[in-house]
Parts: sequence; structure tokens; C-alpha cells
Amino acid sequence: MKEKKVPERQCLACRERKPKSDLIRIVRTPDGKVEIDRTGRLQGRGAYCCRNRECLKKIIKSGAAARALGIKPEEGLLEDLADEL
Repeated sequence: MKEKKVPERQCLACRERKPKSDLIRIVRTPDGKVEIDRTGRLQGRGAYCCRNRECLKKIIKSGAAARALGIKPEEGLLEDLADEL
């Protein structure tokens, strides 16, 4: 029997490809808000990040999330995400 393909995405910080379920999705919704997508099903432009502090710090410092989403996330949103880890 054929195995089901696992979707992979790339982390913005370390550029490693990992299964989608192992990454955190940050999404820009159609109305322009930036949110953390815990379900992986919100509509909008998404960017992915590993679930470790080093990658989150790198994304915050470099502005990679702002470039990937085309809009700057609200102050503290990514820091809140880092605190959740």
C-alpha cells in the first residue's frame, strides 16, 4: 500500500525542511492582521518557524517574518510566541 505523503515546510530562520506539524505557523489574514495559527487552517499568507527559541529570536532580530508576510507583525506578538515555548 502506498504511504501517505507528509507535507513539509521550511523554517524562516534555520531554513530546514520539517513536517508541517512540527512547525509554528504565523499568518497574515486577508484583513491584514498578523496572528499565530495554532490550527494550521487560517486563511491568508503563512510563514513557518521551528518550535525553539533560537529560531524565534533570529526571526525577530532579522525581520524575516515581516518580509515573508509583507507586513510588520504587531509589537510583542512574536515575543509572546517565544514566551509560550
